[in-house]
Amino acid sequence: MGISSAQASKFYQEVAENGVVWGIKDSGGFPAPRGTEGNRAMPFWSSRYRAQTVIENVSAYKGFEPVAISWEVFCERWVPGLSQDGLLAGINWSGERATGFDIQPSELQENVEAVRNNT
Repeated sequence: MGISSAQASKFYQEVAENGVVWGIKDSGGFPAPRGTEGNRAMPFWSSRYRAQTVIENVSAYKGFEPVAISWEVFCERWVPGLSQDGLLAGINWSGERATGFDIQPSELQENVEAVRNNT
C-alpha cells in the first residue's frame, strides 16, 4: 500500500469514527488547486491536526484556518456541490507540497459509509 492509499484508508477510518471532515479556508474561501493531471481538487483531512500541519508546513496555505464540517453536512451539501462544480476531493494531503489521493466526492462518501457500516 502506497503512502497516498494509506492516507486515504486512515481518512475513511477517522472520519467514520469522529463524524467530522476538516477543510481549510482563508479570506478567499476554500482552496481547490489544479493537480498534475489538470483536475481541480479541494483538500480535506480527517483531523484538525492533519489540516493544521499542512497549514504550518506548506507555504501556499499560510494564513489558512482549519474548518470542521460535520459528516452529515458534508454529505448533504459538500458532496453534491463538489460534484456539481466538477471538483475532486483530496484526501489527507501531506508533505511539503501537500499532495495525496484525489477521488470523486461520491466515492469518498461511499468509502466512509462502508467503514461506518462495518464498525
